[in-house]
Amino acid sequence: MSAYDLIALIGGLALFLFGMNVMGNALEKRAGSSLKNILGRLTSNKFKGFLLGLGITAVIQSSSATTVMVVGFVNSGLMKLSQAIGVIMGANLGTSVTSWILSLTGVQGDSFVVNLFKPTTFTPIIAFIGILIYMFSKNTKKKDTATVLLGFAVLMFGMEAMSDAVKPLAESEAFQKSLTLFSNPILGVVMGMVVTAVVQSSSASVGILQALSMTGSVTYMTAIPIIMGQNIGTCVSALISSMGATKNAKRAAFVHLYFNVIATVILLPVFYLVEHFADIPIIQTAANPLGIAVVHTVFKLLALAILMPLTNLLEKLACLTVKDNGKNEGVSHLLDERLLNTPAVAVEQSRTVSLSMAQVTLHTLKNAFDMLEHFDGKIAETVREGEAEADMYEDTIGGYLVKLSMRSLTDEDSREVSKQLHVIGDLERISDHALNILEAAEELKDKKMTFSGEAKNEMRTMINATIEVADLAISSLTENNVEKAALVEPLEQVIDDLKTTLKNNHIERLRKKGCTIEQGFVFNDLVTNIERISDHCSNIAVCVIETAHDRFDMHEYLNSIKNGSEVFNRNYESFREKYAINE
Repeated sequence: MSAYDLIALIGGLALFLFGMNVMGNALEKRAGSSLKNILGRLTSNKFKGFLLGLGITAVIQSSSATTVMVVGFVNSGLMKLSQAIGVIMGANLGTSVTSWILSLTGVQGDSFVVNLFKPTTFTPIIAFIGILIYMFSKNTKKKDTATVLLGFAVLMFGMEAMSDAVKPLAESEAFQKSLTLFSNPILGVVMGMVVTAVVQSSSASVGILQALSMTGSVTYMTAIPIIMGQNIGTCVSALISSMGATKNAKRAAFVHLYFNVIATVILLPVFYLVEHFADIPIIQTAANPLGIAVVHTVFKLLALAILMPLTNLLEKLACLTVKDNGKNEGVSHLLDERLLNTPAVAVEQSRTVSLSMAQVTLHTLKNAFDMLEHFDGKIAETVREGEAEADMYEDTIGGYLVKLSMRSLTDEDSREVSKQLHVIGDLERISDHALNILEAAEELKDKKMTFSGEAKNEMRTMINATIEVADLAISSLTENNVEKAALVEPLEQVIDDLKTTLKNNHIERLRKKGCTIEQGFVFNDLVTNIERISDHCSNIAVCVIETAHDRFDMHEYLNSIKNGSEVFNRNYESFREKYAINE
């Protein structure tokens, strides 16, 4: 094998790995929007989980990617460990699809039908179709489909380049002698593990083995231990990914490892015992790409047959390896960075966490309002804790969304990310105003001040209106309900009017000496904070409406609905009557 052949081999390997990566990412993005629905249908039924793992891995062509994804799902609480086991088993079988596709490189013959199935025939056609769609289509989903085709074409060109580069090895005695070393089962398994761990994909390492088999020097006796080792090596990605994750996420990674290790420990000795006592001539013959695909698939099917009934034992073994330490793992794990590799799922998970933040903020706000009526030191502490928790949510979600926005997102997901970035800022500001209200209540208590009966009634009316506007805003956000969101702005306008009325009435009470100036400062601060809460609720509702209409121009929208909107005027009058102040 000359230096030029070596350069061609390295170049072919680079194209092969690059094509597999491009194709996998594009398939993942193309199927991403449906992953949310698939996850929603997950149950504790391991067979359904198995089918899910099989389907996803067959689509994205990488069991490593699927298992890393599963580790992220378990870490974020999207999936239970018992569900993950079925998915991992399905992923192990799903990755065999790639080896069958790559086995087409070994197709030989001169007939029209045979030539049609040769990669040298269909790969250029696929590449040409892909580049036409990519260059001339403006549709994002069609461009993703084109990227899949182009990635597949690059992958197959790389496979062909590797196959051509290693052909001279068929005449090399040194190469053939080195291969006999790997007929030793231990060395073969280690070789398969190392190569797969380096390239981070069992599909890629099987493809390399299939390319080498084109030399005619790789026997089945050599290939079988290597294939078993490849299945162990693919577990490295998930183990690395689980570092720093929750206990259950680490257990999911160990289930993947134990599945393949136990299958190899059982099947490798069985293979050699059968080979020793039964004369199987094909074992010593040269393997080809199709034969390697068959061996790869048969190993996985036998492993499933042995270990599928023992999923509970695998789970117990993983739990013994990663033991509980009794520590609370916190909220930060809910936004797992592993999910960024599946943007559609990451967007949905960040939305779920944002909605948790919304509920914390709403609960904090209502507790703060309660402090004005009946002060309670314990509840006051929950307001402070709620405000601190909202700050933590904003920092965590905001940082996660910034990272997510750098990924390749669909238009729909991009709009959702923009909405969440707007919303979490408003939620955090509402919690700040809730803390300000608590501090005002504490000042009233410490200085033994109280408002007049008239001022209390006015304040109570404004608070009730603000609680309703907050409920409407959070509810519209949770349900993506445009109708509820449309009710927020008319009510917010009523609260603006109430602020003006309350401040004017307060000035009148000051003039008549119905209250002190010191009371007046606290009263004005409260009114201002309450009105600003309604402003942030309005911003949240506008985000819901604007996202539904695929636009983000808040000021233009607010102006449009306030100027001559019959529905707005009708809702405004209804709320104005409901929260009228008796003069």
